[in-house]
Amino acid sequence: MVSPSHRAWVATGCTTVMISIAKSMVAAANSHIWLEPMLAGYIGYILADLGSDVYHWGIDNCGDASTPIFGSQIEAFQGHPKWPWTITMRQFANNLHALARAITFAVLPLDILCHDPTVQGFVGVCSGCIMFSQQFHAWAHGTKSKLPPPIVALHDAGVLVSRSQHGAHHRSPYNNNYCIVSGIWNEFLDKHKVFEALETMLFFKLGVRPRSWSEPNSDWIEETETHSQVTR
Repeated sequence: MVSPSHRAWVATGCTTVMISIAKSMVAAANSHIWLEPMLAGYIGYILADLGSDVYHWGIDNCGDASTPIFGSQIEAFQGHPKWPWTITMRQFANNLHALARAITFAVLPLDILCHDPTVQGFVGVCSGCIMFSQQFHAWAHGTKSKLPPPIVALHDAGVLVSRSQHGAHHRSPYNNNYCIVSGIWNEFLDKHKVFEALETMLFFKLGVRPRSWSEPNSDWIEETETHSQVTR
């Protein structure tokens, strides 16, 4: 359920991101230097996808609902494989408010203190992609016929993670394709078994056994919307 505070945080987060982008554009126009801010924005976009990958992997495999600070997010993400279609039914503010709040606190001080167009270009694009990552995730679960044509075009162009690419994450062995921004990093990280190496380090250094090491059970297998409605 969406509350007024959820909408307020999303509005605040969007405003904070837009201030960064606007400051970058104005400063770039005044200095006639565009290449560096544009390159910084692209790097922000690339790193936001990597960040979504690492974060998604972490909360999919470690902790539970009782984990301090991140417990509610861990519970939501670890329950997501069983009911993935529910993310498409949530309102926009419901998907984004938690990230919008974090982005506001992280970016607002930079908006006030920093006037460098390159820094603001990076911050604006990176923070915007992070804040909207859950909406990108929701679109990756949407049916093509129900998605707005511009979103379908962005999926087809590889700008946003597509339904087909993200769908691999929801198939056995459920331990790959974690990206939820663009999916650019999926192939590299999965091919080079980066997360398998991190999981081994976690286990031997901290004694944490990742969930992906367990045989897939009913917690990982999708329960269809139709089945859910029948059994209610």
